[in-house]
Amino acid sequence: MSKKNSYNPSLSVPFLNDEEKAIASYSSAKNTVSFFRTCLNGLNTIAGVGILSVPYALATGGWLSLALLFSIAAAAFYTGLLIKRCMDKDSNIRSYPDIGELAFGKTGRLIVSVSMYTELYLVSIGFLILEGDNLSNMFPIGEVQIAGLTIGGKQIFVIMVALIILPTVWLDNLSLLSYVSASGVFASLLIILSITWTATFDGVGFHHKGTLVHWNGLPTAVSLYAFCYCAHPVFPTLYNSMENKHQFSNVLIVCFVLTTVGYASMAIVGYLMFGDGAESQITLNLPLDKVSSKLAIYTTLVNPISKFALMATPITNALKDLLPKTYKNRVTSILLSTVLVMSTTVVALAVPFFGSLMSLIGAFLSVTASILLPCLCYLKISGTYKKFGCETVAIVMIIMIAIVMAISGTYISLMEIAHNL
Repeated sequence: MSKKNSYNPSLSVPFLNDEEKAIASYSSAKNTVSFFRTCLNGLNTIAGVGILSVPYALATGGWLSLALLFSIAAAAFYTGLLIKRCMDKDSNIRSYPDIGELAFGKTGRLIVSVSMYTELYLVSIGFLILEGDNLSNMFPIGEVQIAGLTIGGKQIFVIMVALIILPTVWLDNLSLLSYVSASGVFASLLIILSITWTATFDGVGFHHKGTLVHWNGLPTAVSLYAFCYCAHPVFPTLYNSMENKHQFSNVLIVCFVLTTVGYASMAIVGYLMFGDGAESQITLNLPLDKVSSKLAIYTTLVNPISKFALMATPITNALKDLLPKTYKNRVTSILLSTVLVMSTTVVALAVPFFGSLMSLIGAFLSVTASILLPCLCYLKISGTYKKFGCETVAIVMIIMIAIVMAISGTYISLMEIAHNL
């Protein structure tokens, strides 16, 4: 059973991944997806590169920050339900920007769209940084002089990966890439199992007790946890694709429970293995002479290369929509895609800080798209803000906490990036 759901309705995309949030800008062509398949799609949507950074998040915040992980998961689940309720109010809603427009007009659509595309752009930059970090860790090389410029080993790998990715963003038909990248659940599970095997059977062990709490690190930990639950823009697409939309609440329950168990397991295992020394990507801590470690690292490396085009295409399409009709052709599309890859590469070379970038995305964009906007849109669409009931109070409290999270996390992330430059 297949599902029509992509940037172009004619393309068949069997699974959705966390980086494919931009398909939320486009409607599903058929409502033929079963409960089980929607659960798989939802798991792929939520389970992403955040799995690599949760041990670092736990090390940054301490054991008590696990409570924040569960709290954010619960809040994200609730706001997912709010998105469903918004869509139940109007059958014409097909995408996340539609919800923003129904609530706040063209301004609402613009805010939602900008947050979605900016998040896609920054995550694509994070992918290049991730590739450069892990490749340079596995194959350390010295600096190289090119045309009078000194380029470090990590930078060389970032440029190499960008060149490998470039042809994939020129493709018109992304269906093959969609099939290749339909591996989010399997990849995340494989990484967890490989790293656990490394600790249990390959001599690393669980020797670190960790720290109860790092108060100064809590904002960063919260931001990284929020990044793990930034899939809300794709929920309307999942909802519209279902055979039985009444089961969507159950889909959210299954997806959030399983992914939260996965994130928490990875965080605990990684923290017990490496303690406060956990890197921003757990793969950077792994011993390179173990088969299980190499399996985890290779899995980490392959996924972003296949997914990059799925992020770049909707951004390119959005940019093309801004052009006059006479410029909307194949050459323009290739040119825009090339410029997009070049720009992400330049930023990845200039700001090569994976942990800080993911924290910034989580604080500034994920909190906005996954918590703030669903709450605000629901209050406006439902008219609940006119009543002073328990639900209204709860939503207002979530909004206030989310604003504090966004401001503090964004400030600290920007300060970390500025400090490391």
